[in-house]
Amino acid sequence: MPDASADDFALAAEFPAATREQWRQLVAGVLKGAPFDKRLVAKTYDGLAIQPLYGRRPQARPIASRAPAAPWTVMQRVDHPDPAAANAEALHDLENGATGLSLIFAGATGAYGYGLPVSEAAIARALEGIHLDAGIALDVDPGPHMQEAARLLAALVKRRGVAPAATQIRFGFDPIGAAAAVSGASPLPRGGLVAMFSAAISELAAQGFRGPFAAVDGRAIHNAGGSEAQELAYALAAAVEYLRALEAGGIALDAARGMIYFRLAADVDQFLTTAKFRALRMLWARVEEACKLAPAAPLVAAETAWRMMTKRDPYVNMLRATIAVVAAGLGGADAITVVPFTMALGLPERFARRIARNTQLVLLEESNLARVTDPAAGAGGVEDMTEQLCRAAWTQFQEIEQVGGAWAALEQGMIQKKVAAVRAARQVAVARRKDAFTGTSDFPELAEAPVSVLDVAPVALPSPSALMFEPLPRIRLAEPFEALRDASDRMLARTGARPKIFLANLGTPADFTARATFAKNFFAAGGIEAIRGALIDDCALGRAMKMVGPIWLGLTDRVHSLRAYPGIGDVRRMVARTAYDQLSYSPLLLVATVAAMALVYLAPPMLALFGSGLAQAAAATAWVLMLLTFQPTLRFYRLSPLWALALPAVALAYMAFTLDSAYQHARGRGGSWKGRVHANVSEMR
Repeated sequence: MPDASADDFALAAEFPAATREQWRQLVAGVLKGAPFDKRLVAKTYDGLAIQPLYGRRPQARPIASRAPAAPWTVMQRVDHPDPAAANAEALHDLENGATGLSLIFAGATGAYGYGLPVSEAAIARALEGIHLDAGIALDVDPGPHMQEAARLLAALVKRRGVAPAATQIRFGFDPIGAAAAVSGASPLPRGGLVAMFSAAISELAAQGFRGPFAAVDGRAIHNAGGSEAQELAYALAAAVEYLRALEAGGIALDAARGMIYFRLAADVDQFLTTAKFRALRMLWARVEEACKLAPAAPLVAAETAWRMMTKRDPYVNMLRATIAVVAAGLGGADAITVVPFTMALGLPERFARRIARNTQLVLLEESNLARVTDPAAGAGGVEDMTEQLCRAAWTQFQEIEQVGGAWAALEQGMIQKKVAAVRAARQVAVARRKDAFTGTSDFPELAEAPVSVLDVAPVALPSPSALMFEPLPRIRLAEPFEALRDASDRMLARTGARPKIFLANLGTPADFTARATFAKNFFAAGGIEAIRGALIDDCALGRAMKMVGPIWLGLTDRVHSLRAYPGIGDVRRMVARTAYDQLSYSPLLLVATVAAMALVYLAPPMLALFGSGLAQAAAATAWVLMLLTFQPTLRFYRLSPLWALALPAVALAYMAFTLDSAYQHARGRGGSWKGRVHANVSEMR
């Protein structure tokens, strides 16, 4: 039987073909006059439209990236300030599946507070036992110390007798990115940087290193809250500036482009991230064509985004990182680094590093994500977003070029201003919980268990001598919510209780559960604990208030119960529903309460009527005081003073109702209300 082509195998052949116009008519009926674009078309922070429905792009072709069916390089961070500890972790990672190392120095764009010192001894110790000619990729993130770090690395290779051409070292020269993302300063003026940049790379190439040497790092924009098109435009402008610098240093354009590679951030927005990585390759191919060069796929590295990391409920960072790796891998990244899930809290322990490594290994070995080249090719949504990003980024790239390139745009504050506008929009969306952070702004857990990180202090960096321009900030979008939670934790440590709010749930659970859950999560995101779920919430509120300070209990005649209690049986059921709960279901407290009530309310009148001598006189005095103290309440509610004589009978009835509450609990009928039996709330606390 001949094989049928994919186009001939139509599962829906028996159904009439549907058109987009038919779908739009059905949608119009549901929208009932509401604007289609407003209700169903979303916008990115670049203003790019995300349609609700896309068709296939059957003529689309894959974008060249990694070699067919080749896995990306699984990178692991080497960022411990102690070179010996960094070396131990690097060796462990390589022994357990990592195929490359990201060598991060203090003050680099991706250091996030840590990093190796730039010294001969530190580099030698950190790379001890690591065979640099064994196919291990080494991506250097040197920060402002790029020239010194490259010189020391090259010297180490020479001392070991390793042929430079046998290594896979990406030296990470990025003077624009180091100034933009770290300090806003440079040890040399722009002209001096260009000369240093081209001379250092030429020297390394002359020694036999294959490179690439110059890193174009889009994380500077992404970490500052910028948009995808802004990240691409900046990367393109910086790459063109490096290309010109290398050409000015006597390197042919064809060789110069091979000396440049890219780093981009991979975010939790899967399809937008995949489109961004695809768009970068298309944009760079356009630059190559403008240089009259045949397009060749550049090396593109990815790192999971710093700005999406959270301190609260950090385990959710594992999910964010997984989505980011999937997006970057499907987008054609050549190498991926996963920021460990506890990085926002401090230097990660080995468990967090293992999760970072194994996230990639599972996706490669179990999910086989690298088996297909550009699997998003032909998918209407991804293709459309790739094209829109290309157009938007190219427009912004041209604007940067018009002011003199990436460095000039930073000096003039143009890039910083545009990124700040997008950052502000993101922060507003996060504050309003439009952009949700699960575990932080949505569904937070106030009683979450802390996670462990290494007890290593962040590296202190010297202040820059003189700013040449305002550096781009490095943010995490969840920080405002984390500040509220930190304040709540400080109050808990100081007073023993968090800020609290009372949720008064009226009606049946079906009436209020959804709203109460929303309200609980809303206030918990700010560190405010909701009082709800107790058998009688006003008593739970009273207990919580008592922990904070003195309570003033007032009376009012303007509040009336919505429930009627026409008979003594109704009053009994009302009291019996909660009395034993308020005693924490304790038999000892029950006995003590009954005895105390008998002593206070029953003993005085009984001894006053039937006692003798001093005991009778003392009891009579206590009874009179009891009657007098009850008079203000009777006057407030305009009742006869004689009602005070009923206090012993009322107390006796309440004692009976309390005992009945304990009896019903023993029968498994405790907390009965409106035909429902509630659980033992104290056991759930």
